[in-house]
Amino acid sequence: MQPVYDPGTVALSISIAALAFCGSLGLARWVRARIRMARAQPPAQGQLARGVLTDPLTGVPSRMLLDDRLSHAVNRADRANEGRRAGQIQARLALLFVDLDGFAAVNDSFGHATGDRVLQAMAQRLRGCLRDADSVSRVGADQFVLLLEDMGCEADALAVAQRVLAAVGQPVDLGERPLTLSCSIGIVIYPDHGRRDRLLSHAEAAMHQAKRAGGGGWALFDQGMGEDGRAQIELQEDLRAALQRNELLLHYQPKVDAGNGQIRSLEALVRWQHPRHGLLGPGQFIPVAERFGLINVLGGWVIREACRQLGAWSRQGLRLRLSVNLSVHQVRQGHVVEQIEAALREHAVSADQLTCEITESVAMEDTAATQAMLAGLARIGVKLSIDDFGTGYSSLSYLCKLRPQELKIDRSFVQDLETSTDARAVVDAIIHLARALRLTVVAEGVETRDQAQVLLALGCDELQGFFFARPMSVQALVAGGLLTSDGQDPVEFTASAYVPLG
Repeated sequence: MQPVYDPGTVALSISIAALAFCGSLGLARWVRARIRMARAQPPAQGQLARGVLTDPLTGVPSRMLLDDRLSHAVNRADRANEGRRAGQIQARLALLFVDLDGFAAVNDSFGHATGDRVLQAMAQRLRGCLRDADSVSRVGADQFVLLLEDMGCEADALAVAQRVLAAVGQPVDLGERPLTLSCSIGIVIYPDHGRRDRLLSHAEAAMHQAKRAGGGGWALFDQGMGEDGRAQIELQEDLRAALQRNELLLHYQPKVDAGNGQIRSLEALVRWQHPRHGLLGPGQFIPVAERFGLINVLGGWVIREACRQLGAWSRQGLRLRLSVNLSVHQVRQGHVVEQIEAALREHAVSADQLTCEITESVAMEDTAATQAMLAGLARIGVKLSIDDFGTGYSSLSYLCKLRPQELKIDRSFVQDLETSTDARAVVDAIIHLARALRLTVVAEGVETRDQAQVLLALGCDELQGFFFARPMSVQALVAGGLLTSDGQDPVEFTASAYVPLG
């Protein structure tokens, strides 16, 4: 005969046992014990134990179960990364701390019953953004945490954050009229963003940064958030406004033919004419754009402006080739090829005038999103350049598969050419590899005549750096069709850059 349990007595007994466990074993061990109890106890006791580990309203795991799962996930990541150096970390996990913006107003305006329905709907939507191995937990009244395991890189977590923003932003059908909400997301990556015992607090800190930034977006945790958080918030607020007030501009740096010293092409580099701080370089605001989810908007503006300028030059009889840089976030977003194709079409620019530069580390990520993007560039005829070459972990077979048109030697090797035989050997090897694959090879960061001469002797195709010209505005670039270098001879465009008008 099955024993009969009185629910009230059993609940009291379990609560007393819980206090004893907390005192003697600690919270983490108690949670694991409760999980074992839920699996091993008879049905009535198992339901009560599971009630502590599951949020009764939404059905997703509670904060206690999240703590246990996070502990196990961190241990798995640590074992996978054991003995690896920082640059070789392969196993990462991410926490996304999701806070619904303005949810208190829902309860105040529509009542708690409606608020509960909204929370249930949001929990299901968050579940729909995840893989089977991931989980979502409710940790507060209107707060959820997503645990993502086996993250390849930061961009994977950001892609999930974008899906969450889109899912939460869909209207909730309440019968009378739909209700639309947004959310603020804080993102922390382990082991990149600190100790295991601070992950949740760091994710929450990043969420508050996203909320102070206006909500409806995400923020990556940064160690300086507690120190210069206000400055970062103000800068991202200014950057959002800058995109509307046309404060951004492109400067252009030449790539010079190593043989005749004439300009073959240009690289477009973004600048910000800040109303208070003056002209800012990308290093001063790109990290903020990446941290607060603005990089795709900013990258889209660069693509459109570059194509607009190419079209304007073509109408003036100057047919130039131009390079733009793509961030890992643009590569992963899934529609950058469509953005490029639309911009080329809008400004009547030939696809072979545009080159997209992506870093070696991004290019070598054998992911579906990267492959689709590269295939899309090839389909529309846009050229591909592998930037910072020599600093990553290239696979020769994958490099052949990518079929880029250009390799750019990282500036760190160029800087050491005059003093390091190892640097010369690396540059020589890259140039021979490019020759074998019939690729153009460009050296960036050329700052001295000796560096230029060594690169010329090694057979480099194009040179780029302050020795020839700094990045400059359109007005300085095209004045008279000449560029004035820093104390050197004038640098001219190649004859092929000019096309007859009419």
